[in-house]
Amino acid sequence: MARAQALRRIALARWQQASLRNCLLALCPALILSGCIPQAAGDYGRPTTTAPTPAPRLESDPSVGTVADTRPLWEARPVSRNAVSVSGGSYIVQPGDTLRGIGNKTGAGSEALAAINGLEPPFTIYAGQRLTIPSGLFHNVSSGETGIAIARAYNVRWADIVVLNDLEEPFILRIGQRLKLPDGAMMQPASPPENISLEQRAAAFSLDIDDIVTGGQPAAREGVAVSAGNAAPARASTAAIVAPSGFDGRFQWPASGAVLSRFGNKGGGKVNDGIELAMQQDARFSAAAGGVVAYTGDDVPTLGNLILIDHGSGWVTAYGNASRILVKRGQQVKAGDVLGLAGDTGLATRPQLHFELRRDRKPVDPLTRLPER
Repeated sequence: MARAQALRRIALARWQQASLRNCLLALCPALILSGCIPQAAGDYGRPTTTAPTPAPRLESDPSVGTVADTRPLWEARPVSRNAVSVSGGSYIVQPGDTLRGIGNKTGAGSEALAAINGLEPPFTIYAGQRLTIPSGLFHNVSSGETGIAIARAYNVRWADIVVLNDLEEPFILRIGQRLKLPDGAMMQPASPPENISLEQRAAAFSLDIDDIVTGGQPAAREGVAVSAGNAAPARASTAAIVAPSGFDGRFQWPASGAVLSRFGNKGGGKVNDGIELAMQQDARFSAAAGGVVAYTGDDVPTLGNLILIDHGSGWVTAYGNASRILVKRGQQVKAGDVLGLAGDTGLATRPQLHFELRRDRKPVDPLTRLPER
């Protein structure tokens, strides 16, 4: 009898533990995710803690929803510092060789081999051909790594990697691709500064919206179809996302506030790549056109909580200084869908919405594309 009672107590305890675990999984997926995914190595200079998100002033409005996981993708996928130093020289092509195979054999990237030897698509080589092997430090791209994460892991600028490797649209790295790193790349992570202020962080990083657009996509396996996003993802996508197609370039206002600051040169070396709209704290703002969420995070310090929407045909919109972000990376949105709540994050001195339009990564004055009002 005592043994039976003990077994029943053990079974009851296990059932209660399982019930609690299932409850937590159902109610707190973003919290569990943020606690289980390791931060990317080499993410120097970012605060070790995040200030609590202010509660919205729309408690009675159930349509506001919950705060999305705004952590940038490159923080969730650590980069393995596997770079090898290639001394350079020459290589005689053997029967059956491919440019990719030679790149793997020598440690240099096939793209770098093609560039230094003047090879054009389809990169035909022949037995007996002498190829020049470039010298330098080459990183072997692993699954899920992004360009920004790789740049940060070696303490170099992503823009320099783009130029050095002659990378082009759509800037999706390939698993197994060997990227040449700029001179001065560090093989050990940089020590994060202590007690760094927002202004110091802004000065320390050169990361901007162009870097995010070109270097924010995770590496994909060659030949595997790229995702087109999801209308209502359960969590932020960690896969490469294809840009929508067939966008007509028509936009609507993301909010009704007055224009506080216009596009262009502001003097003193300051340039506004967008406009600022006056907003009430925690007022909702919406998508200016349909597309897919390409980024959510706060890695551009001046803009605070930032959302990027890829509309296709080269068009991207940016929404900065938000107090809360209510969408996830990979989420499909329609024009007018609520993206977040306005605030004064970043270097904003009052609640506002920073809004940008970019075409082929170049800033465009939003007032030339938005309807008159």
